[in-house]
Amino acid sequence: MSETVKHDPNLAPVETPLHRFMSDFSDSMIAMAALAVLLVIVFIALFAPFISPTDPYDLAKVSIFDGKLPPGSVSIDGVTFWLGTDGAGRDLLSSMFYGLRISLGVGVMSGVIALCVGSSIGLIAAYYGGRVDTLIMRIVDIQLSFPAILVALILIAALGKGVDKVIIALVLVQWAYYARTVRGSALVERNKEYIEAATCLGLDNKRILFRHLLPNCLPPLIVVGTVQTAHAISLEATLSFLGVGLPITEPSLGLLIANGFEYMMSGRYWISFFPGIALLITIVSINLVGDQLRDVLNPRLQK
Repeated sequence: MSETVKHDPNLAPVETPLHRFMSDFSDSMIAMAALAVLLVIVFIALFAPFISPTDPYDLAKVSIFDGKLPPGSVSIDGVTFWLGTDGAGRDLLSSMFYGLRISLGVGVMSGVIALCVGSSIGLIAAYYGGRVDTLIMRIVDIQLSFPAILVALILIAALGKGVDKVIIALVLVQWAYYARTVRGSALVERNKEYIEAATCLGLDNKRILFRHLLPNCLPPLIVVGTVQTAHAISLEATLSFLGVGLPITEPSLGLLIANGFEYMMSGRYWISFFPGIALLITIVSINLVGDQLRDVLNPRLQK
């Protein structure tokens, strides 16, 4: 006969890891506000063509006579430019929406590729050790000894302009951060019992690395990935501001800031000011979310 299991109502419900993570993350109101802002920015970037007041790169809708209008101005066609226009007569608000799309796209894409490359190299270095570890870590040390912006400038000068060229340059600049982070975590994990058990079962090295070792190295990798995404966005903006990043046909926030820099002294501050504020808010919100993730995923700070 089957017995009926009775649940004690006085027992506290079991807290799942996801519920614990969400509870710990929501403890910081600043981080929650930053997450909300970041979600709004991502929404704007994804749906920029649908929510932008105008298409700033449709030559049939852009008039040079609307150039350098201050915020709140109305065009001849009755269109209100809430943040003004740039020197070419493009609506600055719409240009910022499109610029956010490109900046976030480049930052996230380069971050994901660099994470995959760097984590794989870091896992190999930690798992095999010896000369392999020494060789890889010396390459990482050499990579990290150079300023990131300097290496990116050299790579862009060699590769040329273009979204794909910028992504390649950012990946080559960032992979070493992920490799060092994963290696540090993997060195601790590889001596644990579950790795020894997987080795005794005769599992191949690829399965041990990516099915057993990598998942246990994810918490610090998530934190570094968040911070490095913000770093990639700022690097891309710097390259575009210097005129060596994205082409003018695919403007990011950095290029929008550069377009208005020559008008700053003439009082037309809005052309560079508003894209700069958008870039600042994007980077700060990502960094605040990353800081909270670092605190939540740090086992030493667990309650």
